[in-house]
Order: sequence, then structure tokens, then C-alpha cells
Amino acid sequence: MHLAQLNIGLPIAPVTEPELAGFVAGLESVNAEADAAPGFVWRLQTEDGDATAVRAFGDDRLLVNMSVWTSIEALGDYVYNGLHRAIMVRRREWFVPMREAFQVLWWVPEGHFPTVAEAEDRLAHLREHGPTPYAFTFRRPFDGDVAAAATGDWMCGV
Repeated sequence: MHLAQLNIGLPIAPVTEPELAGFVAGLESVNAEADAAPGFVWRLQTEDGDATAVRAFGDDRLLVNMSVWTSIEALGDYVYNGLHRAIMVRRREWFVPMREAFQVLWWVPEGHFPTVAEAEDRLAHLREHGPTPYAFTFRRPFDGDVAAAATGDWMCGV
């Protein structure tokens, strides 16, 4: 089992505007650090390597970040350290505060790369039901084996 993650953000302006220049300037380095991080498997991006061009949730303004990791620990080490942490602590400069959950984690079989529709389903489930084996958070994680057993057909929605 591998861990999938999605997080979304509503930028205060389009990525082409000066208000987001600091965020955009860090993207290439942050993505390169992710790609080289222990436990990294995959991240959503266009054929051109641009994750900011991916659209979801029926809102063209939202930025989508989705990736797959070998474990919660590997993802956590990346998210809360290095360049990503430096960007994350400045997120209020670039993104509108979200009133609902904007990040979700879930288990996928090794070799599966989730779709945007799958991620939308997992985030909707988290928002409606809170953390469950089907869709959870760093604060309330579930083990992959427990998640699979607890949800029965844990691939529903895929």
C-alpha cells in the first residue's frame, strides 16, 4: 500500500500576478525536492510538468497538489521540513484561508496513481464524515491494512 495525498488552495490572485511571485518562484525547487525525497513515488502534473495548470472541484481558481508516497512518515518528513516547510509557513501571504478541510490522505495499492475525481471524492468524504479509514488526516491517520479491512471494498470511488 502507498499513501496518496491531496491538498488544494485558493490563491489570492492568479499565479501570473505579482502577489504570487514568491510562491511561483519557489515551485520548481520545492517540486524538485519532493521528486528526490525518500519515499516519493509520484505527483500530479501536466505533460509539461506544470501542476498549477490542473483544474478540479469545478473552480478554475483552485491550485491542486496531489502525490503518492510510500508511507505517512515519508510524506510527513517532506511536508514539515526543508523548502516545503519554508513555503508552507508563508501560505497565508498567498492563499485565502480555507473554512473546510483542504488536505486529505488515503491508501492506494502500490502502482495506482489516483485521479482528480478520486481525490475530490476523498476530500468530500473527509469533509462530510471527518477522518475515517477511507479519508483521513495527519492528525488522525489510519494504517493501510486497517483502512483496507475497515472499509471492506476500500477501492470504492476509484
